[in-house]
Amino acid sequence: MVGSDSGGRRGLVWAIVGGLVLVAAVVAIVVSSLVSQAPTADPPSLPSATPPSTSPSEPSTDGDYVDASVSEKGWVPEPITTDPDAYIRAALAAASTFDTQESSRSEWLAYLDTWFTPDTRSSTDEERQQDLELSQLELRQAVVLPESEWDSLANEKGRVVAMATSDISYMDVPDDATGDMRIGTADVVLTFTSTDGSGGEASYDETVRVSVQVLCGDGSVPTPDSAQQPGDCKVVRYFSGSLEP
Repeated sequence: MVGSDSGGRRGLVWAIVGGLVLVAAVVAIVVSSLVSQAPTADPPSLPSATPPSTSPSEPSTDGDYVDASVSEKGWVPEPITTDPDAYIRAALAAASTFDTQESSRSEWLAYLDTWFTPDTRSSTDEERQQDLELSQLELRQAVVLPESEWDSLANEKGRVVAMATSDISYMDVPDDATGDMRIGTADVVLTFTSTDGSGGEASYDETVRVSVQVLCGDGSVPTPDSAQQPGDCKVVRYFSGSLEP
């Protein structure tokens, strides 16, 4: 009987152990299934090494000049300044600096027109406009290189660079109650350069005496769409020769 009881107990123990093993196997299968079905978390995003693109910045103004790019056509850029000495030197140079291969005479003269402002001594807008047009006509007829000489120089692929070389002599402008206008006169050296007929270039200098009346005060009218402000210097009138007493 003892052997029979011992054998029965051993059978019971093995049955229990077998049941536990079976339960453990089932649990393992269930856990594995749950793990395989769980959503995989996305890895954290890293900052891009390339900075985000930005919209183009607004074009900057020319700053010290109304349009510095005109030098590419052989012209003198108009300075933005309230200094009459600096402006007069530029204005005297502009009236005789050009390149016949980079622009036509009419284009150059149209550019010089943008330097002008009406004479504030005129009482009405109509009179100011008339005076402005007369001053621009005087520039064409009595100050700049005549059309026939331009054409001759153009046939030789010529250009001229002008520079005020002397001190500027100043005169007051009659009937100018503001004191914002003045006339400046200086010696201007014109350097003519053209082909020499053998593949090279030849140059010579010519000195002229030129005067220009400028307005550097609140009445000056800026060039449209430029950084100029009222009060910056502008041309009122050019004179051929000297106005010194």
